Amino acid sequence: MKEQSTTKGFAILSAAGMLVKILSLLYIPLFRHIIGDEGYGISGVSLQVYVFVFVLTNAGIPVAISKLVSELIAVKNYKDAVKGFKIARFALLILGLVMFILLIAFSHPIARLIHYDKAYLSILTLAPAILFTSIASAYRGYFQGRGNMTPTAISQVIEQTANIVFSIIFAVYLIKFGVEAGVAGGSIGTSCGALASATFLIFYYQKHRKFRIPREEIEMCKRRLTTKQLLKRIVKYGVPITMCVGMTNAGNLVDVYNTKVRLMAGGISDTKATIWYGYLTKYQQLMNVPITIISSLSMAILPAISAAVALKDKYNVKQKINYSFRLCFSIAIPCAVGLAVLSDPIFKMLKFAGGSYIMKYGSVVLVLMSIMQIQTTILQSIGKLFIATAYSVLGICFKIAVNYFLIAIPRINILGAIVGSTVGFLVPIILNHRVIRKTLNIKLSLFVHAIKPVIASAAMGVVVFIVHYGFNFVFNVLHKGYFADTLATVISIGIGGITYLFLLIVIGGIKREDLDSMPRKLMTLIPNFILRMVK
Repeated sequence: MKEQSTTKGFAILSAAGMLVKILSLLYIPLFRHIIGDEGYGISGVSLQVYVFVFVLTNAGIPVAISKLVSELIAVKNYKDAVKGFKIARFALLILGLVMFILLIAFSHPIARLIHYDKAYLSILTLAPAILFTSIASAYRGYFQGRGNMTPTAISQVIEQTANIVFSIIFAVYLIKFGVEAGVAGGSIGTSCGALASATFLIFYYQKHRKFRIPREEIEMCKRRLTTKQLLKRIVKYGVPITMCVGMTNAGNLVDVYNTKVRLMAGGISDTKATIWYGYLTKYQQLMNVPITIISSLSMAILPAISAAVALKDKYNVKQKINYSFRLCFSIAIPCAVGLAVLSDPIFKMLKFAGGSYIMKYGSVVLVLMSIMQIQTTILQSIGKLFIATAYSVLGICFKIAVNYFLIAIPRINILGAIVGSTVGFLVPIILNHRVIRKTLNIKLSLFVHAIKPVIASAAMGVVVFIVHYGFNFVFNVLHKGYFADTLATVISIGIGGITYLFLLIVIGGIKREDLDSMPRKLMTLIPNFILRMVK
């Protein structure tokens, strides 16, 4: 199995992640049409419960597998890399089985606890997905540790495709038994998708599990660590990561309860509060499209930085950290500006109905989420796992406090959750930045990496606004309706992307070495006149 470069792995995961999220966005209008606005709010609630349990089960150990395997391969200890994976895989299987049983047993009490009794069936039918994703996550961590992102990417596409197909089928069939049953149909589809993904990864592993070891390294391939030592490393890496990501999602779960209760405290009815939470869910799902790219970057750089740390290669660690932040800002900032400027047109194009104003005001959270995700990955790579967890918890406390006070104010209502998220990310970002600089003893300025993307994105935003206004006016004069609005939006997005890339190159935000490190297939998508400008 061939190891891939960080850039190629990032490109593969990004492409797959984008495809998965686009498929998800295209499926939302149809699913919402089947189950209605209230049903979509219920679906968002059950999804938050599922994500929380998923994180407790799968957040830490797969990352621990990736980190452990990459470190052992870096020092040519191939036997222990495989042995460590098998130990972790068994642990994930047991943990997934336990969580599967617990979710079935406590699905109804959980629904009552968060004030969403109607979410009981959908939470119950999500339980099998926990077991299947545990199996899949173990293999994904192993392949990522070996520097091969292809099986992870393919499995994600398979999972989402199966999820969409079966969710629609079961939702259409079960909606006649009520909204709760229709939403549960979507949850069954999620479990089917997870099963399909796990099955593919098992078969792929069986076919590609052997290492190709150079002859001169055969003598180095001796077992150096005991089972106890490997298990200790897995726990050391996995538990803090689980706590860190788990606490973040615990904050989201508290938001589920907190948002509805505080909306009702501000005079909003139960049903309307559920619908407004559905608006927040749509905002979060749209934000997850660009966040997928940042997540792919995180997964690609974790083994690379971990390997550099294991080899005590300080220069390479610094280079990869700077590279990751440059990419982070170059992707997150223009996406945030584009979503803010085109929030209304994008919601119309996707038939999301209400809630576009949340995206207009809340797109800045995308940049903050991206920064924190990269920072957390860096802290995981250099062994500062508990610090990342502590700061994440502190941010959640600020977020909950802000949400509590602002959401209940009638004039602010659901937008209070956006302010809470902004504060909740800013606090750990500031603290994480100080730790990274102090630990690695390097000069690291987020402002330096962000300034050129900000300039290019601001100019792009103006161009996109003017282009959309012009095309929308012309197309609606010729033929008013959904097709005219959609065509104007798609053209605006395309022109915006080219404008941003052009301006970033002009001001020196992209250099020749950046393009040289990109996969050739990705380079073919960039217009030749832009490529010729790069120095």
